[in-house]
Amino acid sequence: MELDALLAHFFGTADPSSLTESEYDRAIERLKIGFGVEREPGRKFALWCLMDALEVAPLPADAFAKEPQLKAAAEDYLKAAFRMERFGPEA
Repeated sequence: MELDALLAHFFGTADPSSLTESEYDRAIERLKIGFGVEREPGRKFALWCLMDALEVAPLPADAFAKEPQLKAAAEDYLKAAFRMERFGPEA
């Protein structure tokens, strides 16, 4: 899944910051619904990563309660993101 395609699909633009608050809120709601109904594991994980980047993702344990491999991947993603944020690319 390409980021530009996801943004266009859920937000109608490549720049979500250009949206009004109500437009942004509706787009986030569409994204959450899309995540909730997605059944393909790779697509579901990609949607969760986008939600995490937008700071609206549920915790991995909640998001992937019935999918232990995706839960582990999401936890690894968060650990790596934390290391990058804290220590930079050399981490």
